[in-house]
Amino acid sequence: MLRTNRAADIEKVFAKYPTKRSAVMPLLYLAQAEYGYCSPEAIREVAELCELDPTEVKSVTGFYTMFNESPTGKVILDVCDDLPCALRGADAFMAHCESRLGIKAGETTADGKFTLRSAMCLAACNRAPLLQANGDYHYDLTPESFDKLIDELGK
Repeated sequence: MLRTNRAADIEKVFAKYPTKRSAVMPLLYLAQAEYGYCSPEAIREVAELCELDPTEVKSVTGFYTMFNESPTGKVILDVCDDLPCALRGADAFMAHCESRLGIKAGETTADGKFTLRSAMCLAACNRAPLLQANGDYHYDLTPESFDKLIDELGK
């Protein structure tokens, strides 16, 4: 339970904000760190802590892509597929990623190492194809550099 396992962290979060409602996002980060994703139970816990309806907290996890509402792999790979990136080969690059990992975008490998997702915009159009691996950017990718990255991240 978040309240028990992260009591000191929760107090630190509440100390930084003028109202409990303001602490929703930092508490969701704590919940995600604790459980691996923002499960329905985690959302209810954060709602109770912030004295909100769970629907209000769920609306935050549904809006922001950094909150995972289902279990993910150890490494989350977000591949930009917005129009500028598509013009620089993102579609073919994503097809290679899917083939190399043996999954489709939105899925997780059977070994739980990688989750592959498409991202609307990673704000680096001039460096496409690109991806974020757990938030770290990797630019100007080729099938070969992706394969090398996967080998390194999979260790």
